[in-house]
Amino acid sequence: MNYPLRFLAALILFPIMQCLGQTNPKNTAFTFGEELHFEVSYGWLDLAEAKLQVGKRAVMEDSRPHYKIDAFGKTKGAATIFGKVNDNWGTHLDTGSLLPSISYRYIEEGKYRKNEKVYFDQINRKAKMELYDRENKVLKEVKEFKLPSQVQDLVSGFYLLRAMDLSNLKKGQEILITGFFDKEIYNIKLIFEGTEKIETNLGTKDTYIFSPQMPKNRLFRGEFPVKVWVTKDQNKIPVKIKANLFIGSLNIDIASAKGLRNN
Repeated sequence: MNYPLRFLAALILFPIMQCLGQTNPKNTAFTFGEELHFEVSYGWLDLAEAKLQVGKRAVMEDSRPHYKIDAFGKTKGAATIFGKVNDNWGTHLDTGSLLPSISYRYIEEGKYRKNEKVYFDQINRKAKMELYDRENKVLKEVKEFKLPSQVQDLVSGFYLLRAMDLSNLKKGQEILITGFFDKEIYNIKLIFEGTEKIETNLGTKDTYIFSPQMPKNRLFRGEFPVKVWVTKDQNKIPVKIKANLFIGSLNIDIASAKGLRNN
């Protein structure tokens, strides 16, 4: 049962490359101190809770200010009997270029642990991965990678998407996705499915709908098994995600939001 949680961040945070002709779009959608809380359910079971959080102040990397953005996901209640999950995925996102300088993952899933940092050199198109031990104290492995272009990570990519102007998208239009994750470059298509008015815990919202093309795997059903609803307003926050699994479906619904840039 804990396997759907391993894809939680991937479902919410697809790496979006600069596309639609929008090079370094200006961010007017999010700001320091924003927090988005989500409830994750699998059928009748309340499986987990998740949070997207932008730090309250800038962190400096190479003398440039960055957003510190974290995605947290953890099992709760009866779901923990299938295996306790407590994950933290994060990025340091340049406030100007909206490119990541550092990406990190601190994974706790049952007895499994993974502590990883990736340092991006976006100018020279390189990435350096550092892998640490279970206690995140001893450096075990260092590996460097060549990048085909400027890339996003799982967390930073979603925030780049929020900064884009989505108002002129046409139904069926494809957004090309390129990102660096787990030692590999991924190229995925994101299909714009149109708009829809839906009920959420934040009230009735007009939304954009996107369907990412998923790599073949044993968890999801079909080529486009995931739908993501993003508010059609200045904040462009995700309010609903539905993933069709081979058995049942996984639902991620927004529970609360605070610190929004635009009220």
